[in-house]
Amino acid sequence: MKQYDAIIIGFGKAGKTLAIELAKKKWSVAIIECSPQTYGGACNNIACNPIKKLVYEAQIADIISQSDFAAQAAFYKEAIARKSELTALLGEKNQTDLTNYPNITLYTGVASFTSTDTVKVTLADGEEELQGKEIIINTGKTEVMPAIDGIDKSKHVYTTKSLLSQDVLPKHLIIVSENSEGLELASMYAEFGSKVTLIISESQFMAQADKDIAGCVQNVFEKRGIEVAVNSRPLSMEDTENGVSLSYMSLADNQTHSLEGDAILAIATQKPATKDLNLKAVGVETDESGAVITNNHLHTTLPSIWAMGDVRGGSSYIYLSTDDCQIILNKLFGNEERTTEDRTPVPYCVFIDPPLAHIGITEAEAEQNGYPFKVSRIIIAGISGSHNLKQTDGMMKAIINTDTKRIMGCTLFCDDAIEIINVVNVAMKTEQPYTFLRDFIFTHPSMSETLNELFAIE
Repeated sequence: MKQYDAIIIGFGKAGKTLAIELAKKKWSVAIIECSPQTYGGACNNIACNPIKKLVYEAQIADIISQSDFAAQAAFYKEAIARKSELTALLGEKNQTDLTNYPNITLYTGVASFTSTDTVKVTLADGEEELQGKEIIINTGKTEVMPAIDGIDKSKHVYTTKSLLSQDVLPKHLIIVSENSEGLELASMYAEFGSKVTLIISESQFMAQADKDIAGCVQNVFEKRGIEVAVNSRPLSMEDTENGVSLSYMSLADNQTHSLEGDAILAIATQKPATKDLNLKAVGVETDESGAVITNNHLHTTLPSIWAMGDVRGGSSYIYLSTDDCQIILNKLFGNEERTTEDRTPVPYCVFIDPPLAHIGITEAEAEQNGYPFKVSRIIIAGISGSHNLKQTDGMMKAIINTDTKRIMGCTLFCDDAIEIINVVNVAMKTEQPYTFLRDFIFTHPSMSETLNELFAIE
């Protein structure tokens, strides 16, 4: 049996980062991943990098090949090839990053616990048992396809991964989704040139956002020709002579409708990937969803076994997984002050066009909690910088506590939102009054200087 100072189960971004940092401390490290196709984790292979690469490609396509589907399809094929090149490049880099450290050993196989300090790895050509002083679970999440009659029989139903592996642009793409990934892909494929219909079960579009923000996004979607059916439940799907048919019920009036398309993208829900780990046998507790339960230093119910990233449940943001890695390192080698409780507020971004970024609470949440507050809004079309960027859609919105003068929440639906939100995050994290951004000197012309106006409230 091979001995290691640390065994990391899962070769995602956080797993790789932790392995390298431990190797720099002269620890011997084993890192286990189930397949070469998943080296680097979902962000490198399916989600963040591939989707964001295609989002930017779609913006170019929207400019150079409008209303010419043949040209759009040709550009899409080239874009998919460029996306695949990027994914391959990142995968190769991830492996190289590990091989630079002789005290890191990569195992490709399925891991399961046999005791509190021992992991069995089922390899392609046998089994290996590894013993570790510290074991870190970083297996992420696994996809669960929606339960729709006929979904497993159709040749024209895709997951995000399988659709992004095809280089044929759908003429009519039907998207069944319950999360922001569906919004991103709807926006992206519409810009590539597909007709897009988005089916969601929520009673209103973007129910988690304030109504004015959601309405602004929906207006942009409709302007791009994206059809949105809210409060709708998919019933069945079947292949037709020309593609695929989806039957769904509108819960508003209990009427059944059908759609014809040449592809259906069924956005899978996700649950923590703990099924094969044999956690119950060694006493590591999980919640009802299968998420590993940890304390605020990321210890599981056993002090020598840790968990980080999506396998803990909650929001699936790679930057939280990376922060989990830093918390573990601080616990092992630092002053032990870092915990999961000291990183709020946490922003999120939706890579539609223009992008949407949010941090803190919404206006609706401020009202529900009885906070004293004021709201500031700016329509992007009134900002000179938006005309320079040729993107005048969108809105900026801020929620200010009138007692403390601090920023409670901010939503940016505009070009550069994914960058500007970090400026707001710094102000909120350091507990600056809103006047800090009102009076800050930004470069000109820039979208970030609009924060001067957004926070110029009395």
